[in-house]
Amino acid sequence: MNLPLKLALRDLRGGLAGLRLLAVCLFLGVAALAGVGSLSTAIVTSLSEKGQSILGADVEVMLTQRQASEAELAAFRGFGRVGEVVRMRAMASRLDGAESVLGELKAVDGTYPFYGSVRLAGSLPLADALKASGLVVDQAALDRLGARIGDSVTIGDARVRITGVLAEEPDKVGEGFTLGPTLLMSLETLDKTGLRQPGSLYRTHYRLKLPSNASPESVTEALNERFPDAAWRIQDRSNGAPGTRRFIERLGQFLTLVGLTALLVAGVGVGNGVGSYLDGKTRSIAALKSVGADSRTIFRIYMIEVGLIALGAVVLGAVAGAFVPAIVVAFAGDALPVPPELGVYPVPLITAILYGLLAAAAFAIWPLAKARDVPAARLFRAGVERTQRPPLEVVLLSLGAALVIAAIAVVQAREPLFAAVFIAAALGLMALLAVLALGIRALAARLPRPKQPLLRLALGNLHRPGSMTRQLVVALGLGLTLFATLAVIETNLSRQIDEALPREAPSLFVVDIPAGEAAAFRKTVLDAVPGAAIRTVPSLRGPVVAVNGTLVSEMKDIPEGAWILRGDRGLTYSAALPDGNRVVSGKWWPEDYSGPQLVSMDAEVGEALGLKVGDSITVSVLGVDLPATIASFREINWDSLGFNFALVYSPGLIESAPHSSMATVTVPPEEVPTVSRAVVRAFSSASVIRVGDVIENAGALLGQMSSAVRAAASVAIAAGIAVLVGAIAAARRARIYDSVMLKVLGATRGQVLLSLLAEYALLALILSAIAFGLGTAGGWYVVTQVFELEWLPVWQPVILTVVLGAAAILLLSLVGSWSALGARPARALRNL
Repeated sequence: MNLPLKLALRDLRGGLAGLRLLAVCLFLGVAALAGVGSLSTAIVTSLSEKGQSILGADVEVMLTQRQASEAELAAFRGFGRVGEVVRMRAMASRLDGAESVLGELKAVDGTYPFYGSVRLAGSLPLADALKASGLVVDQAALDRLGARIGDSVTIGDARVRITGVLAEEPDKVGEGFTLGPTLLMSLETLDKTGLRQPGSLYRTHYRLKLPSNASPESVTEALNERFPDAAWRIQDRSNGAPGTRRFIERLGQFLTLVGLTALLVAGVGVGNGVGSYLDGKTRSIAALKSVGADSRTIFRIYMIEVGLIALGAVVLGAVAGAFVPAIVVAFAGDALPVPPELGVYPVPLITAILYGLLAAAAFAIWPLAKARDVPAARLFRAGVERTQRPPLEVVLLSLGAALVIAAIAVVQAREPLFAAVFIAAALGLMALLAVLALGIRALAARLPRPKQPLLRLALGNLHRPGSMTRQLVVALGLGLTLFATLAVIETNLSRQIDEALPREAPSLFVVDIPAGEAAAFRKTVLDAVPGAAIRTVPSLRGPVVAVNGTLVSEMKDIPEGAWILRGDRGLTYSAALPDGNRVVSGKWWPEDYSGPQLVSMDAEVGEALGLKVGDSITVSVLGVDLPATIASFREINWDSLGFNFALVYSPGLIESAPHSSMATVTVPPEEVPTVSRAVVRAFSSASVIRVGDVIENAGALLGQMSSAVRAAASVAIAAGIAVLVGAIAAARRARIYDSVMLKVLGATRGQVLLSLLAEYALLALILSAIAFGLGTAGGWYVVTQVFELEWLPVWQPVILTVVLGAAAILLLSLVGSWSALGARPARALRNL
């Protein structure tokens, strides 16, 4: 064993008191990163491993507004067993019409489910429950209807009897976002409802159960090759819930970046902890140098010590992070889209450990270099001597470690550009806080000295040698700024929903109004509520199958903003430019236009696809390809929650396709149930969607996301608190000295306490002001530039967040310094 290692191990036997801050900060940062990564990986793994159950098949072919042809069905059967599932939205109403509920209707055949199991409350098998016009529903549907098992309800033209309550639905996650509870019936019962008609909005899913030796990829390739114009969407068991997977991966990426920000805060604590530890080792370093130890030996000794503690802290943090999925399942499992596949996932754990070690290297190298380069005689004066600038090689090493951290984060990110911008913003914020801290010290040094001695002492403590102002402003300022930014964003979004939307948004959406009955629908609504505002538009649905002649199925990389290429899209046609739309490129067609088919596209989607006026796009409507030339691009006011379509066609050939109508109805809130009942009674095929329910569901999702982000940001606050505690511990010797000198000069304990209170109150005031200003600026940018919403801040929660943070800083500072108040002058002077 070489000499530096022997001396390092011997030194560590004396205790780790000086390196606790290093260990705590690294533990917090790595635990957050490992936990987020493990949970995200566990959910994605569950989606992959349970792909068959989530999808309900090995391969699923989804068709919009049509059933498969005989040739297509024959091809499906050539690969394995085939099951059919039809999904659409439908209203279930009590026989007396008093209550109704919008549900996700799912009609199945006798093969359902191929994988997984449907479990009903009780012991009744699903096949028996669906016999004789039986209906199985979610508990939420029973609650909304005020019904119970055995009661009858109407769906479309059929009267069905509730025979069971769903307790487990294996393919629920794969169905994505839904507006209502599940209504499960047989295909035979669906035919009795009369809901599946040409022009109705429904989707037919053909589920294939393949032989064990068959490859889903080869089946998908063969079907697309045999039917290139089928305009279907094919999924296989490897990705049964792509929408959920994308959401989890994106949220996981964002939380990882927030965790990295917390690790940056922890890095400040690492630097403080190592510096404080080495300051306490001045006698040991001086003694070693006095007996012939060179600077390289000193550096190696303490590098080994710091490295061993850092390694232990990051490993423990990774172990703690590995338990996060199990903890989340135990306390909040119902909030997750799918139960995580519990286990140990090496990649996120190793990545978190690597992040932690690199952060330790980036922030500890400068204190270690100081201990290496400062002569022994000067080490004894370190408490009052100004710190020299770090050597160039130290700066390069720290910068190199930080760049490696950023490179790993960007390379692993789902959206590298977003990750790069986020990291750059976090580093820029830290640099800004560091500059502000220098400004605070400079300003404190130049301000006139107060006549009150205690206030003069408090002001001097902000800029004196050994002051922790810079470290505290960076660490605590970053944590408080994160929370202030989140508060600004959340209050803006809440106010958008509470104030902006009710003035502009309709009360109800009504879909599947039979073609040709728009006038009858309008009369029904006006008879129920005279003065109601009604807007009806034609409604079609179909997937985009080609762009400029290139089949979507052959595109290898679909741009992130080109969401219209994923799945089927809602379409309409109009002679006039829709309200809330503005043409930004090209021209709108004349109202009497009757030429070749034209289309107007959302400008953002067009930009993502790199399209221009004159390019072409092809949509499949009921299996028939409908090519059109792009005549214009529009800016759409999506905030209105009205009928906004990414694709609006000119009148023409599209009018001959079977379709229905959809409508928005705006009435006073108390009249919503009246209109809903009237529409359901008059139009059995129509589905009524309450905008309030949609906003409530979106608000619940936003709340879950906000909770997750707040939990990750809490780690930054915890790391900042650790930095604060460490700074107080590092300054304990100076605090005792100040306290003793003041007492020798006649100060009472109360006066000493007032001096500390004034100093920490001043620091807390400065930090809260910085956090409020930076948080407001960051929140404004996210709300107005990223979300493109109106700036509607609510200041009370933001101010409360900052004030509570400042109060916590003040309280912790006083608690941490309390021991200095009780120092006895005689004993303290003997130990100084």
